[in-house]
Amino acid sequence: MERAPARRRLADATGIFRVGLAALGIAVVALLVGVLLSGGSPLALDWSILWTNRFLLLQGMLTTIALAVLAAVFGTAIGMLVALVRVARVPLVAHYAQGYTEVFRGSPLLMQLFWIWFGLPLIGVPINGFAAAVLALSLNAGAFCAEIFRGGILAVPRGQTEAALASGMTYLQTMRYVVLPQIVRSSLPPLIGQLISLVKDTSLASLISFQELMLMTQSIIDRTHRIFELYIGAAAVYFVICYPLSQLVRTVEKRLR
Repeated sequence: MERAPARRRLADATGIFRVGLAALGIAVVALLVGVLLSGGSPLALDWSILWTNRFLLLQGMLTTIALAVLAAVFGTAIGMLVALVRVARVPLVAHYAQGYTEVFRGSPLLMQLFWIWFGLPLIGVPINGFAAAVLALSLNAGAFCAEIFRGGILAVPRGQTEAALASGMTYLQTMRYVVLPQIVRSSLPPLIGQLISLVKDTSLASLISFQELMLMTQSIIDRTHRIFELYIGAAAVYFVICYPLSQLVRTVEKRLR
């Protein structure tokens, strides 16, 4: 009975140690970069610039989170649909689904973002920066999620699906009641990992003038010329968002084992 609390305390201590180690690593990297930028002489840093512009940075962080959440929701839905189509092996439709995953997994996200931002207006489809960013990130994430879900579906023993179909269940019922509940366990850790990558990929939206965290940081730099402090602050914000997600991946994997 005493082992469980002891293990829990050990896990909490390990988590605190990791956070402290990561914070120490960021501080060391910041110090080294500061020394390099100053040519070896002490660099006069003004960290108060982060507090002065805290509301703008907070606004950029919330916009980044909103962008990542929307792209994760739409990307997961797209990925599940594409995975079901590919596994069903419907002629022609399955080939289009495979082509979609290969194109969006095999080309840079930045190029996909430019395709949507510059390409859609050329064919008469107006789009703003937020919608273009959500669409590009969703389609990119959907391609990766599709492969995650497809791998989980193929990992389910074929005998289970055959037995479900033989008992009179339709294909959709088999997927809903037999296959999908099983792939949730195996797909959850890589899906969270994909969400972490998605949060970092939102920084590319700044290249189409969308006011997320990176562009907000750059606008403050243009006004204050405090490059080092603000980029370190932006990196810290990304770390605050992504680190809990990485810890969640470890926790989910441990529970699943």
